[in-house]
Amino acid sequence: MSTRIHSSAPFLFISPEPVEPMVFDDPAKAVDAVTELYDRNTAFLKAGFEALAAGGPVTGRYRAYYPQVAIETISFGLADSRLSYGHVTSPGVYTTTVTRPRLFRHYLKTQLDLLMKNHGVPVIVSESATPIPLHFAFGEGAHVEASASASLADMPLRDLFDTPDLNNTDDLIANGEYDQVTGEPAPLAPFTAQRIDYSLARLSHYTATAAEHFQNFVLFTNYQFYIDEFCAWARQQMAEGGNGYTAFVEPGNIVTEAGQTEPTLSQPVRLPQMPAYHIKKKGHGGITMVNIGVGPSNAKTITDHIAVLRPHAWLMLGHCAGLRNSQRLGDYVLAHAYVREDHVLDDDLPVWIPIPALSEVQRALEGAVAQVTGFSGFDLKRIMRTGTVATIDNRNWELRDQRGPVKRLSQSRAIALDMESATIAANGFRFRVPYGTLLCVSDKPLHGELKLPGMATAFYRTQVSQHLQIGIRAIQILADMPTEALHSRKLRSFYETAFQ
Repeated sequence: MSTRIHSSAPFLFISPEPVEPMVFDDPAKAVDAVTELYDRNTAFLKAGFEALAAGGPVTGRYRAYYPQVAIETISFGLADSRLSYGHVTSPGVYTTTVTRPRLFRHYLKTQLDLLMKNHGVPVIVSESATPIPLHFAFGEGAHVEASASASLADMPLRDLFDTPDLNNTDDLIANGEYDQVTGEPAPLAPFTAQRIDYSLARLSHYTATAAEHFQNFVLFTNYQFYIDEFCAWARQQMAEGGNGYTAFVEPGNIVTEAGQTEPTLSQPVRLPQMPAYHIKKKGHGGITMVNIGVGPSNAKTITDHIAVLRPHAWLMLGHCAGLRNSQRLGDYVLAHAYVREDHVLDDDLPVWIPIPALSEVQRALEGAVAQVTGFSGFDLKRIMRTGTVATIDNRNWELRDQRGPVKRLSQSRAIALDMESATIAANGFRFRVPYGTLLCVSDKPLHGELKLPGMATAFYRTQVSQHLQIGIRAIQILADMPTEALHSRKLRSFYETAFQ
């Protein structure tokens, strides 16, 4: 690989040879060029690091840049008004940095293809002005400083390579707070390359599975019981030859292939904070399930990171407190509105912003309940209520003066209370990921019905399996929909990026 050495006092920079911008009319060829450029530049950084770690001389600071894609249109054009993405709103230059193009290959091809068709313009591939941090060049799970500590002990790593820069890892674009500078390109995608790399590293840390295993449909839960049921179901699919699924992946990247009854490796000794499990289909069309544990902080954290993978939908399946005396333990709650007292998103998404129900997701969830339980029409009301779910950040709210919370819950017409659902829905709204919630009433604190140990065991044994099957069936219904129909225009603001 040829390199160039250029001076920028007080540093001497060592970089790969610059690449002239390339113009493409074929989205696949454009993505191929992005991939080649990304692979070249990350290989350069890794080779430089390995040379220094082996005792090579320090001759300067190593730097390589993320690739970028751009389009330029001089016409407002007439895009297909049914689509929520795939077009820009006005003439101009639009660009985005790109990372991990092999992981995002199908996504990138789809987005670029829509832009070319809707605007009749080519795609320009070039190097950006954003350096690739060394940590991200190595990918998820790399321990760069530890492996080089002996050879580079006398010089900080950030004096030799670019390291993650929080100035390039914000959510200004997704939050609608990005200030466009006149004369500069507008953003083409909701996330920059460094923001994506940051989340990919966090995903590996929190879930103990690689980003490549995540599927386009995600189930979140707040109880291990659901994970146990999911694992049993997924292993059954594998033992039966897959039934359309190709593999089951557990924390530690433990893989069971279709047709196998046992994974190829043993389970990790210690589970991560929010373990993820993936039953895979071709094209990432399978299901990922994550145990987020309890609380809105975890719910926000994991959805912040999964959002960069641009999933087609995520759903919350969990337990809740029933707030109406007419509800029974085991009844289902289909959320069509949310009261947000979780507070973790207040700085990113003010509480006065409504979180709408998405009709495609609502129909899928209601249809799944009917198919799995056998109830339909008016009889469905025997086991399920549709209404407002309130999410709170204080698990023991009952121990405080109840007059304030109870009054607010009554005024909002809330029918259920939990600690995660509104957070997951709100972050779905914020990141333009279709969302939905189906909860199961596990206690009724306002009416003196708290689970005793024996009751809880019987409840979990009888109800969790059915609830999970409803969630899986809802995902299957959503997966059968055209992707363009699932990504609702309700989630798009006045000035949107072209990429979904």
